Amino acid sequence: MTGLLPAALGGFALGLGLIVAIGAQNAFVLERGLVRNHVLAVVLVCSLSDALLIAAGVAGLGNLITGAPGAVRFVTFAGAAFLYAYAFLALRRAFDRNALAVRGGRLMSRQAALATVLALTFLNPHVYLDTVVLLGSLSARYGTGAEKAAYAGGAMAASLVWFAALGYGARLLAPLFRKPAAWRVLDLCIAAVMAALATGLLVSGG
Repeated sequence: MTGLLPAALGGFALGLGLIVAIGAQNAFVLERGLVRNHVLAVVLVCSLSDALLIAAGVAGLGNLITGAPGAVRFVTFAGAAFLYAYAFLALRRAFDRNALAVRGGRLMSRQAALATVLALTFLNPHVYLDTVVLLGSLSARYGTGAEKAAYAGGAMAASLVWFAALGYGARLLAPLFRKPAAWRVLDLCIAAVMAALATGLLVSGG
């Protein structure tokens, strides 16, 4: 018998390892944290979305994804298009003096922020592969329902801890981002990350 605590710790460690990797979600949460714009809502949506996908994976729905290549391909191309668009906006903002100088230019409505983070989450096929397929399939090593639930809970907790730390910890960098040059560097990095992710989706999905 594995035990509940080892199962929970295993889920936490694996979940954290998958989530911490540089990605579209993380870049967006960091940006919202820096401008202190709907941080709680964005963090909760990211965490709850991960929790939903993790629960689906542990429940055995990973086979539906691996058995539906057409749906995966659609999400891949839609996600790549969205990421390229986001990269373009970040690149344009990097060379817009007004956007660099005025914090208000980076603020979003709650609806826009939530719509963006939902798109960054559910239009990324890697999210499904990491949470539903990978985390879900590895739950098979835990024999009992209670152990699987503990494993899923650990992975969900890792998501909440990471996004909360990223969103609220970003304010520690606020003194650095008083200079427009720092925002330019961030926007260029975001543009590069988004474009690289989009290209990676097309290469892997093609």
